[in-house]
Amino acid sequence: MAAGGFAHIFTVWDDKTKTEKVLKVLVESSPKALELFTQEAEVLKELQYSGVPKVEADGYFQINITNPKSYHLPCLVMEKINGQNLDELLHHYPQGLPEDLVLTWLIQAIKILQELHKRQIIHRDIKPSNLMLRQSASIPIEENDQLVLIDFGGAKQFSGSILRSQRHSTRLYSSGYSPPEQVSGGNVGPAADFYALGRTMIQLLTGKYPPNLEDPITGKLNWRKWRNVDPQLADLLDEMVAEDVRSRPAHAAIIHKRLVKIVQVASRRKLLAPLQNALQRSSTPIFQQLAQFIQAIDQTINNLTQTVSNTTLLTVTAIFKVVFACIATSWAMLLTSIGSGVGAIAGFIFAYQTNLGVKATEILLRQLPNLAPTTPSASAAIVVYAIAGLGTAWGLTVAGCFGQKRRFFIASLMGVVSYGSGWIAWQFVKPQNSIEGLVIWMLISLSLLTLGIGIRHHQIIHALITALGSTTILAGLIKLGLPLPIPNPSELWQLAGFFILISILMNLCLGISYYLIMPFLRWLGWR
Repeated sequence: MAAGGFAHIFTVWDDKTKTEKVLKVLVESSPKALELFTQEAEVLKELQYSGVPKVEADGYFQINITNPKSYHLPCLVMEKINGQNLDELLHHYPQGLPEDLVLTWLIQAIKILQELHKRQIIHRDIKPSNLMLRQSASIPIEENDQLVLIDFGGAKQFSGSILRSQRHSTRLYSSGYSPPEQVSGGNVGPAADFYALGRTMIQLLTGKYPPNLEDPITGKLNWRKWRNVDPQLADLLDEMVAEDVRSRPAHAAIIHKRLVKIVQVASRRKLLAPLQNALQRSSTPIFQQLAQFIQAIDQTINNLTQTVSNTTLLTVTAIFKVVFACIATSWAMLLTSIGSGVGAIAGFIFAYQTNLGVKATEILLRQLPNLAPTTPSASAAIVVYAIAGLGTAWGLTVAGCFGQKRRFFIASLMGVVSYGSGWIAWQFVKPQNSIEGLVIWMLISLSLLTLGIGIRHHQIIHALITALGSTTILAGLIKLGLPLPIPNPSELWQLAGFFILISILMNLCLGISYYLIMPFLRWLGWR
């Protein structure tokens, strides 16, 4: 028999199942004790989960006592858990338990909480003495032993009607483990269980009672200096024990996902873990000290491995980004070249070989003298340039490789306006076939077109880099004496070749601006 709290506990034999079970008898007669006892029975009957003691449907009952006076004696029969609780295990490991065991138990505990919280139940009293191993009753501990959460007397329904609890919840807490909102009697939710579980796991790792680790001013747990563990695990535990509820993980699935990643990484990089764990499970102090020394060596190796891994990851990521940028820019070059080439051919045919084009040329011939000196051939040329700009804008928009919005109408309009206005400005440069005139056209046309295609951020910077870069490259190619297509409106293939060349240079500079220069400026802190 064992006595504790408001109940006595007996080991009994169940003739029906031929197994030992636990009989918990309520000896406290207060209404509150009866409420908590009944609540525990209801929760356990509802759960039927391997991580909690099993209670049959008829496991809760009352015995009528008539001597020396008449009263009811509430009883609860539940599955017997044969192992030790984690508080008892701590006595064998004053310096803390092995990290891999604590990590395993944390994963199992989170799975239990997932099951509880899925049913809108919070435990409210997680601590080492309420976590038991199903089988292990001796040292060393079995690695595959299952963790069981016990003592559901303080459990609470935070939504739904399973417990049918009163409007005002019972104020229960365990000093050293319960979160501030629970201690003060405020509303508690699943995050309260995360807080208590985090503090429990920190105690298992360090061997120290959580309040003894608290900063006297801030109340924050300064526990990392007492135990060197996986940084990701340490960060997760610190989040779980945050004073502010909003800083803790939102639900158990998030914690479980992070724990799975920690296990996967740890299994790949812990070279000396088997030897360290074997020594640390021994209760001999000298072996535990040797285990700590091996842990320090292992951590050094892990840090080096992590550094190499991070460098490798950054390198691979950088290579991938460069390859992606090259492919995206090349794709944009192809589509824009097709668009500009088709636009130039369509503009040439429209301006010189259709009646509608001839009429459009005549209208422009009457209107443009107010803007620029114009000849019939020049007015036809502006039609060709405008339609080439339209095709260029369509090609850029279809490619969509520079984060721009898919605004075909606005992009098309800006393509016509940019190439057309650039041509008008060209007419003021003497002689009109000079390199200076070409530079003016490129600066105006490419900057306006870049502004018009709908890039979401830093449009002006992209426009300046694209226009200046393309113009500089073309001027350099001309200075080198390379055979380049000359923009002669009366020569169809030279004209198409010229616009294709401009499209290639524009996309090259736009790709450099979007994928290289702007990310570098953001990395420097410019927003």
